[in-house]
Amino acid sequence: MVQTPPKSLTLEEFLKLPETEPANEYVDGQIIQKPMPQGEHSTIQGELIIAINAVVKPKKVARAFPELRCTFGGKSIVPDVAIFTGERIPRKENGGVANVFQLAPDWIIEILSPDQSATKVTKKILHSLKYETQMGWLIDPDDQTIFVYRPKQQPEVFDAVEEQLPVPSFASELRLTVGELFGWLLE
Repeated sequence: MVQTPPKSLTLEEFLKLPETEPANEYVDGQIIQKPMPQGEHSTIQGELIIAINAVVKPKKVARAFPELRCTFGGKSIVPDVAIFTGERIPRKENGGVANVFQLAPDWIIEILSPDQSATKVTKKILHSLKYETQMGWLIDPDDQTIFVYRPKQQPEVFDAVEEQLPVPSFASELRLTVGELFGWLLE
């Protein structure tokens, strides 16, 4: 759902608004409310975070975050899964994870929800790739297809169950096939 503010709303003004559930995003001067996650979306999102963190978190290489607000390049987005390498995670003085992330994730994952615009979600991934994001996934549960985006490269399509999904180099130990990812929906 797109909400046009009554007057021109700046990014700074948007960031002062109270958070909503589901989250609002700020894109090109518009407030866009993310759709409420449903069963397939929630299942894939939850399992992905567990699978990714099992590989990257113990060695403090990176960390996957669900629904984390990321503000950069004049936009404020909330990816379904945002993965940051350890050295890029904003920290408080005491070393804890900061609340505000004013940078693009190293890896962005979006899961298409029913009635969600694939074009708008793709634009969010492409915007991220301009700002240090190494890879973007767009997961379409209905078509059981994963589109993989990398900076300055053609998108790749993965839809065969045996295909291993590419991951950024920092997550090279993660082994996940298309069939395994969509198999989570059958558990």
